[in-house]
Amino acid sequence: MTHVEYMEYSHGKRTYSHDECSCSNERHDIGDQNRSSDTQTDTQTTTYISSDEKVDNVAANSTIDKPVESASATNYTQQHERNGMSKADTQFIRMCSDIIEHGTTNNSELVRPHWEDGTPAYTIKQFGVCNRYDLREEFPALTLRRTALKSAMDEVLWIYQKKSNNIHDLKSHIWDQWADETGSIGKAYGYQIAQVSHYPEGDMDQMDKALYDLKHTPFSRRIITNMYTFADLSEMHLYPCAYSVTYNVTQGPNDPKPVLNMLLMQRSQDILAANNWNVAQYAILLMMVAQTCKMQAGQLVHIISDAHIYDRHIPIIKELITRPTYPAPSVTLNPEIDDFYAFTTDDLIVENYQHGPQVKNIPIAI
Repeated sequence: MTHVEYMEYSHGKRTYSHDECSCSNERHDIGDQNRSSDTQTDTQTTTYISSDEKVDNVAANSTIDKPVESASATNYTQQHERNGMSKADTQFIRMCSDIIEHGTTNNSELVRPHWEDGTPAYTIKQFGVCNRYDLREEFPALTLRRTALKSAMDEVLWIYQKKSNNIHDLKSHIWDQWADETGSIGKAYGYQIAQVSHYPEGDMDQMDKALYDLKHTPFSRRIITNMYTFADLSEMHLYPCAYSVTYNVTQGPNDPKPVLNMLLMQRSQDILAANNWNVAQYAILLMMVAQTCKMQAGQLVHIISDAHIYDRHIPIIKELITRPTYPAPSVTLNPEIDDFYAFTTDDLIVENYQHGPQVKNIPIAI
């Protein structure tokens, strides 16, 4: 997915609240109210932009072929970098501005997604977006709005630690609409990580093999997990959005210990709904694996094949990227944990997280 920024799901009622997952419309909404794993350090009810009803009104009438005003991202980020701004904010603002100013639209195509009123949900997109975050410098959390970090970690644990495809093993309800009567989402996500294959070293599932290789042959170029299995796609209730992770270890002359880096491949992402959710999620996974393998968490490189903004999200994005920004929060793990399978959301320590209000009433493409 991993996927998802946050949305609110309250049994049958789907309302955008913060972030969706990754795939534009194939899933993923994570609502703070449903994320019971968030503790005091990472809880804030969704109180977002009422920043004037005009934003919602404009969004409701926005079409992608209308002129797009420049967000002046370069000047804006330079100004705010002087005043204090997280690098995640900088990259998000530049990415959104680039998509809006230079992206391509699909408003002349027959598209699958549509709005609740039946209008086609068009997008403006950039192909092959690549963002790089260095966890040695700071944790990549947006401050323009809040990302529910413990909720993001809970979903990471569900997929990579519990290796589950059953929503009853997850604390939120964001996956409910893809589950059958037993709670299964089919052969997707955690199901794929749990698949055991035979190796010279023995039989292992995907996550165990990655951990084994990082401990025994850390400089290997073959340490990968992949959830996009063509033979199983027909039995997945949704296709994976963020689907492949490659681990790569480096150690320079000034590095006291090996540095673990991660390349995350994502086929599709709804930028407003999901971007920082996925980034924070996999940054936490990188930290967990690095600590388990006695390494330092290094770079997270995030490649998005289809990075898109829906037409009715453009006014919301424009408002979001002109908000005040703050320095990045401190995000660490309980240093006592050295077993990947022992981590819980209680082991995520979030401090000094200043952020803007939540975004409410985001229109959702179906």
